[in-house]
Amino acid sequence: MVSKQGDLSLLATPEAQTLLRGTIPAQLAYVWTDGTPRVIPTGFHWNGQEVVLGTPLGAPKLKALQKNPKVALSISTQEFPAKVLMIRGTAAVTIEDGIVPEYVAACNSYLGEEATNGWVAQLGQLGMQQMARVAIRPEWVGMLDFQQRFPSALERLMETASASAG
Repeated sequence: MVSKQGDLSLLATPEAQTLLRGTIPAQLAYVWTDGTPRVIPTGFHWNGQEVVLGTPLGAPKLKALQKNPKVALSISTQEFPAKVLMIRGTAAVTIEDGIVPEYVAACNSYLGEEATNGWVAQLGQLGMQQMARVAIRPEWVGMLDFQQRFPSALERLMETASASAG
């Protein structure tokens, strides 16, 4: 049986696990302080319960997340048929000394260990002594694979066509 959109069990599907553990940046959507939407690409680390981002203390998104911590994430493949993981949740921001471990783990995924070590050393040379840890615990999960799971409007059209044909 296919899990319904919104069901957190979708995180356990092979498609979702591939996207969560892959090297494709997420698209993070949040609401800016003036009420307008923002979407930014971001590296992330999935720890099995949360999507975690590390970001410098001066990052503009931190101001917005303090005002409204509700966010959405999307991770998608580029090949056809596309696979898209959609997550909605609430961001919890904490300030940590040094570089957030999940930030290092994310960099390792994207850059490899040697390049990550160089990058982290460079951040230290820039004087980064603290970093914000942004943890997003999924509250709603959706998955599109265009084989079993389609956008809801397309599913309704397919159901209507099937009923008409039968």
